[in-house]
Amino acid sequence: MPEQHNIEYKQNWHEDHLKTICAYANSQGGKLYIGKDDKGKTIGITEYKRLMDDLPNKIRNHLGITAEVNLVKDKSKYFIEIIVSAYTVAISLRGRYYIRTGSTTSELTGNSLNDFLLKKSGKTWDDVIEDRTSMNDIDEGTVSRFIKISEKTNRLPDVTGLTNFEILEKLRLTEGEKFKRAAIILFGKDPGKFYPNIFIKIGRFGKSDDDLLFEEVEEGNLFTMLQNVLQQLNRKFFKNPIDFEGMQRIEKGEYPVAAIREMLLNALVHKSYIGAAIQIRVYEDKIIIWNEGTLPPELTLESLKKQHPSIPRNPIIADVCYKGGFIDTWGRGTLKIINSCREAELPTPEIKEEFGGFSITIFKDILNEEQLKKLGLNDRQIKAVLYVRENRKITNKEYMSSFNVSRITATRDLQDLVNRNIFKSSEIKGAGAYYELLIAS
Repeated sequence: MPEQHNIEYKQNWHEDHLKTICAYANSQGGKLYIGKDDKGKTIGITEYKRLMDDLPNKIRNHLGITAEVNLVKDKSKYFIEIIVSAYTVAISLRGRYYIRTGSTTSELTGNSLNDFLLKKSGKTWDDVIEDRTSMNDIDEGTVSRFIKISEKTNRLPDVTGLTNFEILEKLRLTEGEKFKRAAIILFGKDPGKFYPNIFIKIGRFGKSDDDLLFEEVEEGNLFTMLQNVLQQLNRKFFKNPIDFEGMQRIEKGEYPVAAIREMLLNALVHKSYIGAAIQIRVYEDKIIIWNEGTLPPELTLESLKKQHPSIPRNPIIADVCYKGGFIDTWGRGTLKIINSCREAELPTPEIKEEFGGFSITIFKDILNEEQLKKLGLNDRQIKAVLYVRENRKITNKEYMSSFNVSRITATRDLQDLVNRNIFKSSEIKGAGAYYELLIAS
């Protein structure tokens, strides 16, 4: 059996393997085998008697937990199986905390560690009481606008005749007479007064990342920033303004309405609010929205491209946004972005984890015939790009046949498209090799 996210094979025991055991305990549990190669084949260990005495004590003394340690005989060879259960409390090794990310053991630091410890204590960042606040810090105008918008959703509990404090109480944004952090992020007059970096930076860039042409900064609570950023993009950053009132429409303008709005909401709802500000980078051919905070261990980048559960970083903020009709709770945000780009005949968005955060890039339609001519492509290459856009890939043989050219010419044309970052070649070499669009992968 090959290694998996919760199974790992080691040929010999090493003290560093305590990190793996710690990570299993902090994640979903797992099994560690000593005396097996990377493919799970038993190679045996000679010091198994000593390890059977030492390992239970090492695990207990260094981690404060117990694990099942079994000696197993495979024909004439022995290996050790260590079975670790998932723990509801945070487990540390010499003051450091580890988790499993896929099949990798990672140390938690900074904001990730803070989120982890809060979660293990049964809390999330937005669920913590903010003692420094009072009703004077709540923007009643935002509350009123939220109630008016949410009336169309039928998701909000009945708030008829309630005071603003009672409305926030209904939304689970209070505890006793105190406000939770989520209340300040959602409805605060000035969230930046309490937490740094509660703003969104928007930059318009030229031909390179260091060519900043101009920028704007938007501050305020979540709903204020959502409205103002969309207006700012239309006013100063987009050549063709978008009607965000019709957010579900698929438009063939610069960018689809649903994608831009969903990208921004995704960043606002899932941001690590003790991290850096949200950044929006607008280029001639693309727009990128980045927010600090990586994916939860249960999700991968690939899983975001298909149906997946909703696992919000800030569940209380997410719940209020759901009740207001801004988002749903089915994990469809990234699917909406991908599908709206597809329906608008734009390249597939690029979703990445980078710089301790999460980014989504939407590309303009640079693959139409007019744009391809401006890039200096010959007629064969233009037709090949349009063919791949429709059929996903092209082989050297198909190129030769379609355009009646030699293998040398086909290879030269295709390699030129690779060098221009329009095509990428497959990992398969030889007869099965093919080319596909780089920016639509």
